[in-house]
Amino acid sequence: MDYETIALDLAEGVAVIRLDRPERKNALNTRMRVELLHALKAAERAARVIVMTGAGDAFCAGQDLADRGNAANLEVERTLRDEYEPLLRAIHDSRLPVIAAVNGAAAGAGANLALAADVVIAAERAVFVQAFSRIGLIPDAGGTYWLPRQVGVAKAMGAMLFAEPVSACQAEAWGMIWQAVPDAGFEDAWKARARQLADGPTEAYARMKQALRQSYENGLDAQFRLEAHLQGECGRTRDFTEGVMAFLEKRPAKFEGR
Repeated sequence: MDYETIALDLAEGVAVIRLDRPERKNALNTRMRVELLHALKAAERAARVIVMTGAGDAFCAGQDLADRGNAANLEVERTLRDEYEPLLRAIHDSRLPVIAAVNGAAAGAGANLALAADVVIAAERAVFVQAFSRIGLIPDAGGTYWLPRQVGVAKAMGAMLFAEPVSACQAEAWGMIWQAVPDAGFEDAWKARARQLADGPTEAYARMKQALRQSYENGLDAQFRLEAHLQGECGRTRDFTEGVMAFLEKRPAKFEGR
């Protein structure tokens, strides 16, 4: 696929998907959602870790309200079901670790696109804004699911009702994101984390994600059973064998993954 609204770079197990409409603050239109979904599927097949970031000074301004034929033209429900949901599920359900490297403002659906990732690393200049109430909408793109689970109902409700910017440092303090890093070291920080995950035990990461996701729905007994089952699967992988041998031989492990 020839990409017009994003850039995809695959190198040494790391897939970097860069939202690339800087003149529109990387706002999401139909073309970008199609291309993002395609890139995520391509990365799933070829990489060991996925990074999403933005071009220019913003991560993503959310839905492009000037995009003809979408939310701006009262097709909100169709757009969410047919375009946003498959994209967000691809992020949520990926077997690979997904990092959102938030380089600048993340607003509306752009904020929730970032929060769908497994790990969010943000530059200190970044802000997160649940901007929906400003135009008479409720938070969507998974925001009413991700945010209360990350920060609790009280903080989520305030962020949604008041639609005020939450700074990267505040988001870190709330538990909304993993880390806020100084602007000058931002790219080095997310690249180092991506490299760490790309060199790690891919099969264990996939099952780790599964266990955490299902823990929201399981009782304790069910979660014990799930942990035992998934750990049994991990114990039969080459990564486990390599990890034990590396520990005994006092050397870094060289995980092969799938």
